[in-house]
Amino acid sequence: MKALILFSGGIDSTTCLAEAVEKYGKDEVMTLSVSYGQKHSKELESARAVISYYGVKHKELDLGSIFEGSDCSLLSGSDEEIPLESYAKQLTKTNGKPVSTYVPFRNGLFISAAASIALSNGCSEVWYGAHKDDAAGNAYPDCSEQFNKCISEAVYIGSGNELKVVAPFVNKNKAEIVAQGIKLKAPYELTWSCYAGKNKPCGVCGTCRDRAEAFRVNGIEDPALKGVK
Repeated sequence: MKALILFSGGIDSTTCLAEAVEKYGKDEVMTLSVSYGQKHSKELESARAVISYYGVKHKELDLGSIFEGSDCSLLSGSDEEIPLESYAKQLTKTNGKPVSTYVPFRNGLFISAAASIALSNGCSEVWYGAHKDDAAGNAYPDCSEQFNKCISEAVYIGSGNELKVVAPFVNKNKAEIVAQGIKLKAPYELTWSCYAGKNKPCGVCGTCRDRAEAFRVNGIEDPALKGVK
């Protein structure tokens, strides 16, 4: 195995997977999906569908108990409603703090777990799909370039210089990610990004808005939002 991809079943991680498979071949790539106590199972269902499409080795991990007590609006233990507005509008209300859908230090935790699994399976890289749109305004600070630099150094040192963290989109926006995925023929029709766990994406939460805009910039309709009004 060459690379382990942290895999949510969304746009960013699917494009990461497409790039890794293109670079190394499916037999050299494995994926890790994490259950973190989210309010719905749509992410994991989509992750399994994309994994089946690519035919790579897959592992799932349940870390939900770590986030017990959090008021993050994505989590099943929270009474907070998921905001149905853009991240920019949400950030006007946070006084510089992350948005309510920020899961406490999620990327730090996931990357650490992925590092152990990667080393146990002979991988030399851990990939994740952080990008600069999510880091903007401190919405998701564990998607920032600074965070990536620090966690990458920590993993490299802590693994005895055997494991690297790869964040191919940390300096790109979501539209650029979608452009790359289109080029690689990523199966975006199988992906799920919406924070609401309904039969169809809500189309109005922060991630739905960002996703739809990324496809619009690329001149195509988001395949997950066709027919959604």
